[in-house]
Amino acid sequence: MMDWLRDAPFGWAYAFLFLLAMARANTTYWLGRGIAAGVKHTRFQHLMTGSIYQRAERFIQRWGIFAIPLSFMTVGIQTAVNASAGVARMPLARYIPSVIVGCLIWATIYSTVGMAVVYAWIALGWQWIVAGALVVAITTFAWIRYRRQDG
Repeated sequence: MMDWLRDAPFGWAYAFLFLLAMARANTTYWLGRGIAAGVKHTRFQHLMTGSIYQRAERFIQRWGIFAIPLSFMTVGIQTAVNASAGVARMPLARYIPSVIVGCLIWATIYSTVGMAVVYAWIALGWQWIVAGALVVAITTFAWIRYRRQDG
């Protein structure tokens, strides 16, 4: 097993994951905010009317300010929720506290359960890592093809 990974102090790993989540979420928010006005007249308009974006919109409408931190406990709509908050021009006084809470939640999940899964996977050996990566790649490819045929 990689010693540097196994010996990483929890605090440093947690801080790194928190900062990573903050960077991603805030970048997505500002990209959403920046392109909101002009996207209606571009080839990217389908992004604002797609099923993931609409699901994120409904999620925000249902949960309000709590949608941001709750999205960090889901799979598949985190980015869309943060972009939707930007597109909707959610005030920073509301967005920043909620995204901080969400990133703290995300860092907790990934620095505990997520790292345990990584350690267990590494302990299995490289052949299982390759097999797992192939399963993920094939599943993703099949899902994308299914979604394209469905839409």
